[in-house]
Amino acid sequence: MTSPAGPPADGGASGQKRLKLLAVTACPTGIAHTYMAAEKLRQAADELGVDLKVETQGSIGAENVLSDNDVKEADGIIIAADKEVDRERFAGKRVLSTGVADGIHRPKELIERVRTAPVQAGTAPAGGDGGGGGRERSAAYKALMNGVSHMIPFVVVGGLLLAVSIALGGHSSSKGITFDEGSFWFYVNALGTLGFTLMLPIFSGYIAYALGDRPALVPGMIGGFLASDATTIYKADANAGFLGAIATGFLAGYLVVWIKKVKVPGFVQPIMPIIVIPIVSTLALGLFYIYVIGQPISWVFTHLTSWLNGMTGSSAILLGAIIGLMIAFDMGGPVNKTAFLVAVGLIGTNNTVMGMAAAAIPVMPLGQGLATQLRRKLYSDQERETGVAALFMGCFGISEGAIPFAAARPAQVIPANMLGGAVAGAVAGVAGVTNSVPHGGPIVSVFGAVGGVGMFFVAIAAGTVVTALTTNALIGLKQRRAGAAPAGPKSPAPEPVLVGAGTGAGTGVAAGAGAGAAAGPGAGGAVREAAAPAAPSGEPEVLSGYLTGRTVRTELASDSKEAAIREMAEMLATTGNVRDVDELVRVALAREAQGTTGLGESIAIPHAKTDAVTRPTVGFARSGEGIEWGSLDGTKARLVFMISVPEAAAGDEHLRILALLSRKLMDTGFRERLQSAPDGPAVLEVLREIR
Repeated sequence: MTSPAGPPADGGASGQKRLKLLAVTACPTGIAHTYMAAEKLRQAADELGVDLKVETQGSIGAENVLSDNDVKEADGIIIAADKEVDRERFAGKRVLSTGVADGIHRPKELIERVRTAPVQAGTAPAGGDGGGGGRERSAAYKALMNGVSHMIPFVVVGGLLLAVSIALGGHSSSKGITFDEGSFWFYVNALGTLGFTLMLPIFSGYIAYALGDRPALVPGMIGGFLASDATTIYKADANAGFLGAIATGFLAGYLVVWIKKVKVPGFVQPIMPIIVIPIVSTLALGLFYIYVIGQPISWVFTHLTSWLNGMTGSSAILLGAIIGLMIAFDMGGPVNKTAFLVAVGLIGTNNTVMGMAAAAIPVMPLGQGLATQLRRKLYSDQERETGVAALFMGCFGISEGAIPFAAARPAQVIPANMLGGAVAGAVAGVAGVTNSVPHGGPIVSVFGAVGGVGMFFVAIAAGTVVTALTTNALIGLKQRRAGAAPAGPKSPAPEPVLVGAGTGAGTGVAAGAGAGAAAGPGAGGAVREAAAPAAPSGEPEVLSGYLTGRTVRTELASDSKEAAIREMAEMLATTGNVRDVDELVRVALAREAQGTTGLGESIAIPHAKTDAVTRPTVGFARSGEGIEWGSLDGTKARLVFMISVPEAAAGDEHLRILALLSRKLMDTGFRERLQSAPDGPAVLEVLREIR
């Protein structure tokens, strides 16, 4: 337990015991806010005469981990986090749970409030409020994202194995794409199928886990199996698909949370999380699903099939639109399966219906993959990588490639998928496209199963483009309604004022800076900057030499976040460490799209991991007027650090730099000295304090 300077441990003359508190800070996208909150809490504890130990859970891993003895001796625990934190170890202690922003902006208030916080009884639902009333992301949202993040590897691995096996070892038959039993590609396909089999149980299980912790994992996964393979387990006519998996995940999680609240005799408590809760919740959820959820799904499947069969003689364009809508709606659920099986049942008598379905099947993964490429700033790195895999899967008619996107943003993605599917189905219907194989996507044309190949590809392309454009439009609309501008600039970022022009504000600085000029080597254009000469041997070393006089600017010329990031990227390029300024700017803005790097206290730390840079390089600049950065506390950014590191060598070095900056910048005196330093050498001397 750290003991800050202050009153004696016994409380001095008052004789009162010194308060001992613990804290955990964590943020979902990295460590900057994590360490800022930790430092602010420590400072507040020093001022209040409280002993405080803080565990930080950043991307670099947990540091200063709280031991069992720490917890035993603690009078209370503060959790300032925007991601899941294991609270089982704090059972019997007062726990105050809130968002990481409160740790930064209201540390003294949290220390006061934890004294009256509710006692943690057993395992609390992860992400719950804990009596904190802080500004957390909703527990439901975090649970859904937890499920999506764990599901994505199964989608990607399963989908790519299926795609490769179909491309290299598949054969066209009346049963679809088949394989020579016992062949190499037969087993590759089987492994891909197994990946997809596990996809929904993992999805459902980790939604439940985020809500109810380990006891919820078993009922969540079993519920996911019921949603994905009901026909085998209890002979239902249709599976519930990924929408059913979302339902079972939340049902399992909240059921476990409710069971934990039931008071039981003391001798039963030790076996509650290991035996009682998993068994009771699994039985309750499983039987509820089979008898209450499964029957309505079968009823829907039966009646949809009858209705759709009755429409086969209607207008081709109308039937194609309906088939496409249904195919795109739930990707494996009862609505999708109804349309697909009706189309399969008509092969040999009316191959145009299968042609409509085959055109709609790849539209969802192709459309979502294209969306991530058209407006990359709307998506995280993981989503863009999943988008590339989805494009590949779409070519082979594997519609499940779109499930992670639909699960993460159902309100935007599902309507866009349906619109694109309807367009593809309608175009294929009006063009009379036929298909004699019960499979979809461009791959079926390779097997010679498609009639009207040209219009088949036109239908797929039209549906894909409609899906992508609609998805991005709906995501952008949601962001505007939420009061957050879409990631990236609405219009091209204004060109930064070139150094040396005008009054000379914004000149690059260095110890003993001369009046030299060098061309920035970035691909963003041949912008000439007034650059400092190579740092002399006596120049202060800052952040292992990553920050030098070349990468310090006393005044930014830019007045917007996008322009400031470009100006700083061009400044970093004067070191010769930047291959491509445009790419560095793009990656930095994409990081902003995931969550602002405006950290409050007039600080911003934009950062980028990209091979557009050859070695870690850090820049610092000031803005007298301040730049609107979307900071947590509403302050404009006046102290801006930009970190750029190569993708391959990022790792702990990137996180170490962030941690060092975040901690030091919580020192009010340091910020004041940095703001008031009169020139470049003085700025560097202040920055040398970062250790």
